Amino acid sequence: MNKLKTIGLTALGSVLIATSAFAADLAVTGGASISFDDTNRGKDARGNGFYMGDSINFNASGEMDNGMTVAVFYEIDNGSLDDHKLNIGMGDMGSVEFNGSGYTLALGAIDDVTPNAYEESWDIVAGADASNINGVSGTGSFKYTSPTIAGATVSIGYLNASASVDKSYTDWAIAYTPEMIEGLTIGYGQGDSEEVTGTTQDDKTMYVKYAVGPLTIGAQKSERDIVATGDTETEAYGITYAISDNISVGYNESTISKQGDTDEQKATGVSASYTMGSMTLAGAMNEVDNVAFAAADDLKGYEFTLSFAF
Repeated sequence: MNKLKTIGLTALGSVLIATSAFAADLAVTGGASISFDDTNRGKDARGNGFYMGDSINFNASGEMDNGMTVAVFYEIDNGSLDDHKLNIGMGDMGSVEFNGSGYTLALGAIDDVTPNAYEESWDIVAGADASNINGVSGTGSFKYTSPTIAGATVSIGYLNASASVDKSYTDWAIAYTPEMIEGLTIGYGQGDSEEVTGTTQDDKTMYVKYAVGPLTIGAQKSERDIVATGDTETEAYGITYAISDNISVGYNESTISKQGDTDEQKATGVSASYTMGSMTLAGAMNEVDNVAFAAADDLKGYEFTLSFAF
């Protein structure tokens, strides 16, 4: 009798699962890549610079009876669960995203949006990204994104007190694309945190991008005010040109200065990408002077990737 009951309940559970999942959509995508890089060219001895990347992505979504939508995303990277998030769509009220792992909040998403064909000028070179102004991010955070109204979209992030911040952290950002000027986007973001008790940190950034034909240009300025330890400022510029529908090239530069330190971190980079169907070949060569404000710590680095999407 117990065995029959167990079989019956198992069958009933399977029917209920199948019925509830009927209204949902499940998509599986993935990618693989071969990369070659050197992040501090000529400084340290190195071995084989080739490595592989792989990713399998699961996207499931469905609509509830009240019209709201629910979507969940999981990424398996190198055989392990990596990035994952849950998104609740509320129609005309926008959406709320819960970050299980791997995603930035409102300010981090726009830390450097100057156009490039592969990576930012301060990226790739070892240690150069440590000085970048990008707010605070962490697992278990929330981000609200508003619907676009009259060309403006607002996002608000929240992270409860955790190992990342001593007190709860909030940030927000706005992007405005005026209808009267096609191709123009103006944005601003701000975040306040207290990562160490008694030391407040205030991050701000503003940017402008303009696309006309095959040309896209952009400029961005960011500031970080930290009580008792000095302020940091960043200026970044970028330009990309689409030679064809498949080929793009870009040039980027950035300068990061810190109060009381005369050694500014200056970076320049050139990048390019070529796409043919699901295949993309892209790369960049960057050069950074005074990495992390260290005098004469000048490094060069490069990274090239051949990737396939399926």
